[in-house]
Amino acid sequence: MDAENEAPVIRLINGIFSEALRLSASDIHIEPFERELIVRLRVDGAMREILDPPRVLAPMLISRIKVMAGLDIAEKRQPQDGRITVRAAGRPVDIRVSTLPGIHGERVVMRLLDKQAAQLTLDAIGMPPDTLAAYRRALARPNGILLNTGPTGSGKTTTLYASLTALNDRRRNILTVEDPVEYALPGIGQTPVNPHAGVTFARGLRAILRQDPDVIMIGEIRDLETAATAVQSSLTGHLVLSTLHTNSALGAIARLRDMGIEPFLLATSLKGVMAQRLVRRLCPDCHRWRAPSDAECRQFQGLESLSRIAEPLGCDACDHTGYRGRLGLYEFIAIDDTLAAMIHDGASEAALAAHAFQQTGSLSDAALERLADGETSLEEVLRAIHQ
Repeated sequence: MDAENEAPVIRLINGIFSEALRLSASDIHIEPFERELIVRLRVDGAMREILDPPRVLAPMLISRIKVMAGLDIAEKRQPQDGRITVRAAGRPVDIRVSTLPGIHGERVVMRLLDKQAAQLTLDAIGMPPDTLAAYRRALARPNGILLNTGPTGSGKTTTLYASLTALNDRRRNILTVEDPVEYALPGIGQTPVNPHAGVTFARGLRAILRQDPDVIMIGEIRDLETAATAVQSSLTGHLVLSTLHTNSALGAIARLRDMGIEPFLLATSLKGVMAQRLVRRLCPDCHRWRAPSDAECRQFQGLESLSRIAEPLGCDACDHTGYRGRLGLYEFIAIDDTLAAMIHDGASEAALAAHAFQQTGSLSDAALERLADGETSLEEVLRAIHQ
C-alpha cells in the first residue's frame, strides 16, 4: 500500500474506532458487497449502519486492519483471527479481529473489549438486591457448580467475570479455561481453548485440576466429557462456574441429564442456576407512557397488572433510536434440599419450576419490574424472553 492511499485509510479506520467507542458499540462490521462497502456497528445489541465508504477502499481498509492485527495479508481464502490494542480516552481497549472470505472479498468483524465499559463487578451489572444477595450466598460456598444460562449475547461472560472478581481475594487459586479469553483479570490464571494445539474445554479442565485450584471457571459446557469432569471437580472440593445455552435456568438440568449426567450426581453437585437476558434501556429523555392494550396483555402474562408502560420515541441524546444502553433481566434459582431431592428423583422442569418460583422470581417477573419502572419497552421484553 503506497503512502498516498494509506493516509485516507488510516483516517477512516481511526474514525470508525472513534465512532464505535463514542457509541459504546460491542462490534464493528466491515462488509464489502459487489458495488458498495458498508460499515455497521452493533450498539445495545442492535445493528446500526454508520458509513458507506467508496467501494474501492475495501481491499486497502481490510489489509490495513489485518496488518494491525498481525494477520497474513496475502491469505484471503482462509478465515483468520487476531487482536489489536488501541488507546481511547487514556485507557487501552482490546479489539478481537475475525476475517471471513466472501464472494465479494473478505468481511471483517471486530469485537471491542473495553474493560472499563464492561463494569466487571457484581454490584455494577444491575442485579436486583434480592437476586444479588442469593447469588452471593451461593458464591460463598466452598464447592459445587453454579451455572449461568442464556442465548449468545445475553451477558453470561460479564456475569462470570464479575463473579470471579468478587471471589478474587488472593486467598484462593482461581483458574479458567475460555474460548476465547475476553478480558485479562489480574490475579487469575486464564487459559484459552486452542483446538489446533489439542487444548479443548475438557482437556484444559483436566490440566487445571492438576494446578491445585480452589475455583474453576469453564467458559462453556458443551459435551459430556466436560460436564462429567466439572461435576466430579465440584464433588472433590472445588467451586465450579460455567455456562450453558438453554432458554431457562431449570432447562440446564434437563440439558445436563440429556448429556448423560446422572440425576443423583446433579442433585449433589448443583448449587444454583442463573438465567439472564439483556434488553435495551429506554432513553430517559424521550420515552413516553401509555396504557397497555388488551392484545399486549394477552401476549405477556402479568402485563394486565400494570396501568401503564413506556415506549421509545427518539431524540438527539439517543441518536433517535429511543434507547440508551442496556440492562439485565435475571432469574437465580438456589438449589435447596427440596429441589435437590426432586432433581435426584428425575422431576420434570415444570415440577421443578412450580417449587422454585415459590421462593424466587422468574425472568418474566424481572421483566415486569423493569416495565413498571419504565426502564425498557414491551417490544424489548418480548424479544428477549422469547429467545
